[in-house]
Amino acid sequence: MGSDDSPKDRSGSTVISDQTEKAASRAAQVSGHLTTNDKSTTGRRRRKAKEDELPADYSDILGQLQKLRDLAATPDNKKTGYVRQKEAGKLWVRERIEKLLDEGSWREVGSASGKVQWKQVGPVKEEIESFQPTNNLNGFGKLRGRQVVLTADDFSLRAGHADGALHEKTLYMEKLALKYKLPMIKLVDGSSGGGSVTSIKAQGFAYIPPMLAGQETVAQLNAGIPNLGAALGSAIGLGAARLVACHFSCMAADVGSMFNAGPQVVAGATFEEGLSFTELGGPQVHCTNGTIDNLAANEADCFEQIMTVLSYLPNCGTKMPPTITSEDPVDRQSPELRSVVPRKRERMYNPRRIINAVVDQNSFFEIGALWGRTAIVGLARMGGKPVGIISNNCENLAGAIDAAGAQKIMKHLKFCDVFNLPILQFVDVPGYAIGTVAERTATMRWGVELMKAYYTTTVPLFNVIVRKVYGVAGGIMVDCRDPHARVAWPSGEWGSLPLDGGIDVGHAAELRKIEKEAGLEGRKARWRELHTEYTRLMNPVRSANSFNIEEIIDPACTRQLVAAWCEQIYDNELPERIVKRMGGQLQPVFA
Repeated sequence: MGSDDSPKDRSGSTVISDQTEKAASRAAQVSGHLTTNDKSTTGRRRRKAKEDELPADYSDILGQLQKLRDLAATPDNKKTGYVRQKEAGKLWVRERIEKLLDEGSWREVGSASGKVQWKQVGPVKEEIESFQPTNNLNGFGKLRGRQVVLTADDFSLRAGHADGALHEKTLYMEKLALKYKLPMIKLVDGSSGGGSVTSIKAQGFAYIPPMLAGQETVAQLNAGIPNLGAALGSAIGLGAARLVACHFSCMAADVGSMFNAGPQVVAGATFEEGLSFTELGGPQVHCTNGTIDNLAANEADCFEQIMTVLSYLPNCGTKMPPTITSEDPVDRQSPELRSVVPRKRERMYNPRRIINAVVDQNSFFEIGALWGRTAIVGLARMGGKPVGIISNNCENLAGAIDAAGAQKIMKHLKFCDVFNLPILQFVDVPGYAIGTVAERTATMRWGVELMKAYYTTTVPLFNVIVRKVYGVAGGIMVDCRDPHARVAWPSGEWGSLPLDGGIDVGHAAELRKIEKEAGLEGRKARWRELHTEYTRLMNPVRSANSFNIEEIIDPACTRQLVAAWCEQIYDNELPERIVKRMGGQLQPVFA
C-alpha cells in the first residue's frame, strides 16, 4: 500500500515532467525573441544598401561641414599668403580671435562659406577636394564676459579683396549688431572685401561700386552701439573706411598702416615712387593727424585698448554706462592741487596731473594723445561711474584751441553724447589760436563747428575753471549748458581778451599819445599802471561777489564736489535721458 512504485504515482510524475519541459521550451522561445541578434529576432535577412543610398542620420552632410571647418581652421604653411603673413610678424586671423576673445566663446557665423572644389563620386554623392574660406571671418564672442559681434580680415587670402569675400556675410553681421544692440569689433588687415579688378573678369562685367553696410554702420554709430576697430596690418580702401568710421580706432605700431590706395597705385597716379606702407600711411602719419585715434605698441596692445574702451561704454545708447565698485574714496582730497597752477600766468603746468588727481585712481584712459595736442580728451571714472574728460593743454600753444584741437574736442563731445557719458571739463583757454598758421588751417571755421557741437549735444557737463577763460572759445566751453554746472579755482581769470593784449587794444589811443608826448618809457610806465589796476579788478572773488561765477572752491576738494555731481546725474538725469532716447524724443548724432 505504501509502495512508491504504484501506477498512480508514476502517472503523476510523468505529468509534472511534461509540464516542466513545456515551460522550459516556452522560456527558450521568449528568450529568443529578446536577444539582440538581428537574425534571431527578425527572422529575415537585412536589405542590402544600394551603392548611392544616403545615410539616414545625415552623417554625410555633417561630415562635409566638419571637413570644411577643419580646413578653414588649419592654415596651409606652404601657401604664399600665410608665409608672408608670418614673415611680416603678424598673427593669423584665427590666432587674433583666440587672443582677443574670452576662451571658448567664439561662435562663427558662415563657417562653411567660401569657394569649394567638389568631386562627384556617385549619381548624388560628392566629396570635397579643396576649400578656400572667405577672407572675412564673422561671428559672436565675449570680451571680458560681454557679448560682442566680431569681424576680422584674413589678409593671407587674396589680401582681403572682394574676390575672396562674401559681402552678404559682412552685411548680415552689421544688421545683427544693429538688431541685437551688440558692440561691433573690427580687426582690419586688408581691404575688408574691397574691390579687385579680378572681380570684373569673374563676373563678366564692370560693376558700379556698391557701399554695402554703409547705412547700417551709420545707424549703429548714432544709436550708440560701440564700433571699435584696430589696424593690424595694411587697412586699404574699404577696410580703411570701415576702420576710420569707428567710434574708436587704434593702430599697431609694428605692423599697422592705412591708405586709400597702395604704393603701386599711388606711383602710377601721383608719381610718388618707392613709398613703403609705413611712409605712405603708417602710425607716424595717421596717429598724428587724427585719422586713427590711438597708437598701440603691437597687436596685443590693440586688443587691450579695445577692451579698455569698451569697459566704459554701454551696449547701446538706450542703456546706462556700466558702473563698477571703486576702492578710491570719493571724499579723497588732493592738497597738491593747491599749488599745481603757478601764480605767474605765463608758466605752464601738467594738465594730466590734475585729471589723474581728481578721477578714480588709474582710471584715466586718454584718446588721441598724438594729435590735436592743444586739447586732452579721454575716459575716466568718478566713484566707479564712467565719465568723459575734456581739458585744455597749456603745454601746447598755451592751451589756445587750434583747428585740430577743435576737431578733437568736437568728436569727443559727440562720442560722449551718443554713449550717455557725463563730461568733466577742465578749462584753461586763452581763446582760439591766432597767427598765419591758424588762419591757413581754418581755425575759425573749425571753431564754429566746435560751437555747434557744444550747443547741439545735450549730455550733462561739469566745468572746473582751472585758469583762463577768454574770448569766444572760453565762452563756448563754459556757457553751453543752462543752468551751468561750474566752479572755479582761485587761479581763475576771465574776460573778453587776455590782459596783456587787451591793454594794448583797449588803451591803444591813450598809449600812443603818451608815447608821443613822454616817449617809450612813459608808455611802458602807463602800461604797468593799467596792468596793476586791471589785475586788482580781476580778482576772482569780485566775480563771485556779483555771482558771475557760481562758486570758487579749494582745489584740494575738487574730487568730492565732482563726485557728488556725478552721482546726482547718474541717479536722476541719465535715467530720464534714457527714457527720452527710447521714445525717440532725443536722438544724438555721431555721424
